[in-house]
Amino acid sequence: MRIIDILKDEKLSLSFEVFPPKSDTNFESVKDATEKIALLKPSFMSVTYGAGGGTSKYTLDIAKNIEKTHSVPMLTHLTCVSSTKETVKQRIADMKNAGIKNVMALRGDLTPELEKSDKSKWHYHHAIDLIKELKDNDFCIGGACYPEVHPESLNQKDDIMHLKEKVDAGCQFLTTQMFFDNNLLYNFLYKIREAGITVPVVAGIMPITNANQVERAIKLSGSFMPQRFKSIVDKFGYDKDAMKQAGIAYATDQIIDLYANNITNVHVYSMNKPDVAEKIQSNLSDILGKI
Repeated sequence: MRIIDILKDEKLSLSFEVFPPKSDTNFESVKDATEKIALLKPSFMSVTYGAGGGTSKYTLDIAKNIEKTHSVPMLTHLTCVSSTKETVKQRIADMKNAGIKNVMALRGDLTPELEKSDKSKWHYHHAIDLIKELKDNDFCIGGACYPEVHPESLNQKDDIMHLKEKVDAGCQFLTTQMFFDNNLLYNFLYKIREAGITVPVVAGIMPITNANQVERAIKLSGSFMPQRFKSIVDKFGYDKDAMKQAGIAYATDQIIDLYANNITNVHVYSMNKPDVAEKIQSNLSDILGKI
């Protein structure tokens, strides 16, 4: 099933992101975690590409297994940074052979090593280059967006201009980077609609279930942390169980507010934690079941 068809439905959707293992030795434990999340029957699931040193093989293995075993629609991430056209062409062929219909087209992170490399030799510099390639291969194409501005953009106006270029090139829907203040998303949506970007936008929510995640989340996304959230971390951060419960409650509260304000599609960055995914879904059971 194509993700765009799910997103255009008027029903509320709740989906989860998972990530592949770093190596063969971790594959079974990761497979088990992703299958437990799949058993929740989310609207769809996404699998990141090469997270933490994993490879495209693991991404496809996880995606194929979930679709075949649990019939959950899958969105497979694909990055292109520093890749050759030959490499990307092979990755696209592998996805098609695996029956993948939905692809999240991403540039990928610029590691310190890549920053030092000769970028003039790269075949792909931005996600739009990959989107153009995928468009010719009959995929449903998703892209990323940043409610708080991409860290490499000059300003939000410049960021939205480049975002519209991605959409015009063939990106059919957008998923946001994590955010912890819903007003940031509402303001962002108003601005992109004014700019003529009309594709569905999926709100990306990250449940912070331990205090150590806070610093990493800020480093990865530059996300603004509201005082309300900081107070939760200050109060419960030293108690593992309390912080987990508070983090799930905060994420649930964000999602309820999003649904109440007509944001119909929410994607939860599960961090391969089935218990967290299950609890959030359980907290929303009547909301998802009745609307």
